[in-house]
Amino acid sequence: MTIKKSRLRKIKRLLSVLLLLAMFLGTGLLPPTFAYVTADNSIVKRLPDAKNLLEQGSKFYEAERFAEAATSWQQAISALQGNGDEQRLAIALGNLSLAYQQLGQWSEAEGAIAQSLNLLQTAKDIKDSSQILAQVLDIKGRLQLAQNKAEDALDTWRLSVDIYAKIGDKRAVIQNRINQAQALQALGFYRQAEKTLRESTQILQSQPNSPVKVAALHSLGNVVQVTGDLETSRQILEQSLKLASSLQDKEAIADILLSLGNTARVQQDTQTAIKYYQQTIKTATSPTTRIQAQANQLRLLLKTEQLSAFQTLSSQIKTQLNDLPLSRTTISTRINFAQSLMQFRKKTAADTDSWLDIAQLLATAIEQAKSLQDKRTQSYAIGVLGQVYEQTQQWSDAQNLTQQALLIAQAIDAKDIGYQWQWQLGRLLKTKGDIKGAVAAYTEAVNNLQALRSDLVAVNSAVKFSFREEVEPVYRQLVDLLLQSQGNSQVSSENLAKASNTIESLQIAELENFFRNNCLNAQIRNPKKDPKAAIIYPFILLDRLEVIVELPQQRWLHYTTPVVEEEVETTLRQLQENLPKPHTLRQVQSLSQKVYKWLIQPAEAALAETKTPTLVFVLDGWLRNIPMAALYDGKQYLVEKYNIALTPSLQLIEPKPLEKGLKAIAAGLSEASSGFSALPNVKLELEQIRSQVPSSILLNQEFTSKTLQSLINSLSFPIVHLATHGQFSSKAEETFIVAWNERIYVKKLNELVRTLEQNRPEAIELLILSACQTAAGDEQAALGIAGVAFQAGARSTIASLWNLDDESTAVLMNQFYQELGNKNLTKAEVLRRAQLALLQNPKYKRPRFWAPYVLLGNWL
Repeated sequence: MTIKKSRLRKIKRLLSVLLLLAMFLGTGLLPPTFAYVTADNSIVKRLPDAKNLLEQGSKFYEAERFAEAATSWQQAISALQGNGDEQRLAIALGNLSLAYQQLGQWSEAEGAIAQSLNLLQTAKDIKDSSQILAQVLDIKGRLQLAQNKAEDALDTWRLSVDIYAKIGDKRAVIQNRINQAQALQALGFYRQAEKTLRESTQILQSQPNSPVKVAALHSLGNVVQVTGDLETSRQILEQSLKLASSLQDKEAIADILLSLGNTARVQQDTQTAIKYYQQTIKTATSPTTRIQAQANQLRLLLKTEQLSAFQTLSSQIKTQLNDLPLSRTTISTRINFAQSLMQFRKKTAADTDSWLDIAQLLATAIEQAKSLQDKRTQSYAIGVLGQVYEQTQQWSDAQNLTQQALLIAQAIDAKDIGYQWQWQLGRLLKTKGDIKGAVAAYTEAVNNLQALRSDLVAVNSAVKFSFREEVEPVYRQLVDLLLQSQGNSQVSSENLAKASNTIESLQIAELENFFRNNCLNAQIRNPKKDPKAAIIYPFILLDRLEVIVELPQQRWLHYTTPVVEEEVETTLRQLQENLPKPHTLRQVQSLSQKVYKWLIQPAEAALAETKTPTLVFVLDGWLRNIPMAALYDGKQYLVEKYNIALTPSLQLIEPKPLEKGLKAIAAGLSEASSGFSALPNVKLELEQIRSQVPSSILLNQEFTSKTLQSLINSLSFPIVHLATHGQFSSKAEETFIVAWNERIYVKKLNELVRTLEQNRPEAIELLILSACQTAAGDEQAALGIAGVAFQAGARSTIASLWNLDDESTAVLMNQFYQELGNKNLTKAEVLRRAQLALLQNPKYKRPRFWAPYVLLGNWL
């Protein structure tokens, strides 16, 4: 049986993604339940070979020797055909599909499962086939999920769970529900997935202590870890550890300790992670588990620069590697170890392990992967060996190996590793001076990352990829290549358009990495151009600052400042530190004039010629923490000349004016709460809003997440105004607004608004967050503003980059709402007028009072 190539085109969601995670963490789906049946002595006597082959296949599979498992099950099928034992034949075909899935042989996997189900549904001699049918349906669900057919997988697993429930197999019900949660995540239904997982946990609480309960809780802890709820993962794993300890199951204890170490590592609690890995090493009876813990610990020793301990442990690992049983985990551990040695060499330039030694480790891994017919692991090992040759500047060998790895990855449609070899190939071609070839390779890498977007965020980014190290540089390096002029010729309009699109794609990827889900998918659209706005894309590269400007009528400008990244960041950091201070006007004007010369001065003439009233910035890095309104040309601030707005991407907004009939929810704290100081002028601020716009007010004790949710969902309010403390950070878990005696974290805000989405179609037109601030010293802290904005579903958001006295805030907001009633003004114009009202007031003319307010999103 064959299936169309187009149906196998996409990356195998989560299952194939999670296979690669075995290199550091382990899998997320529960281990498969093999189809099986209670032995019938008469059948066993007639078919001892078939029974032995079935069992042998299971042993090979559990040892991750998938090709040998497939061979054993194929032989069992041959022995069973024609003997009338359709029950065991169906079992063998179902299990064979599992092996094919692990080998990436998707057509064969689908053929085997279809034959198995056909037998079970048509054979007359199969008695009590319910459990076997449920197990084969489980296997079919895995295949569907691997083929990116999550909805089909969910439907299939729901069929099988109904069967398990009817026959009273509680363990299988739990396993099935956890797998359903994976499909729900793949579809983006994160709340349903979490609900399913929590219900499963509750069911397990009533189960008696047993190895089955330990295994199920351990698997659940791993699943929750991968989906990003690390604290819950830790709690579940600790519960499973306690149960395993009461049963004195040493190997289970070691496996759980390894998972706890992995969770602590993702939480960046390095010392705790090392402690768990050390406990795993002492406890494990399996040499494979022990060496996994050692390899993971080794990376952390390198990260914390415990170089002497690193060398001692690496010597121990070397002596054990060759004694390990052959399996995917063993090979992955070998590659993991080789990568750690590579990092050690780059960090220390020590000759303890030569490049030749590292290459030999990888060569062995390649041969072992070939012997197991494990294409994914083979591709990964060959690609990493290409990295070794890249380090030793043996460019031709590096390119040949990289292309080999890429061909294997493409053959099994493994985009999650294929993009890495396209990126590697791009670097090598750039080194050889083949810029056109390098751009093509980088473009394919970015295309794969775009195709993988939902997979990158369906699992915890810290587990799946290190975004800053393994994803972001691909986009940045492509932009770098696109903006390099060839000879005396200028960069083409086509390349400028590609570069700006790549910058926007990076911004969306950063936001999704912030959320750890693909909640932006539904919001991405083809942007409509505002004929009165210029879009400005500043981009910080290692050796220069690039600026692309898209003027109205699709006219492009491009200019470069040869300034190193360190100087740009130092300037921006100093400006960020000085802006909120009371007596730093001279320093602020000097620094902001420097930034003005980089970003705006080369475009002054063109902006004047086109009479562009509005500037929309797509900002990069530290620039996000600087209010563009405060840029200074030596005489005037930018806000005195232009309306100003920010957007992470034009693909995420739909510019359109505010609807008529304004109403507002205004909530705030004037009293001290949750460790934050009082904001005495907030009461005045809210009263002034009510005097300008029909409003429902929540002040102090009335302002809770529950009352806010109730109000949002009960009435239609285009404006939500929150006058309270808060913090924006590049981490979702550190981004919050303060309600009465509680912090509303950005993910909680998402929950508040999800109900809104179910009850009424219209979004929040305007979200205003006053008295919040960005996290000091965090390069990407302002990402939290976009995080709050998009989680709330707001078309436009006004927020403050730093906290300031609430007296000037009340003045600005009063002016803002007065201007907002003028239907001839855009939101960007309204904010500008409110800021100018402060700037022209001698009491508030310094930028620290009027500059922190930024408009994000729809500026019309």
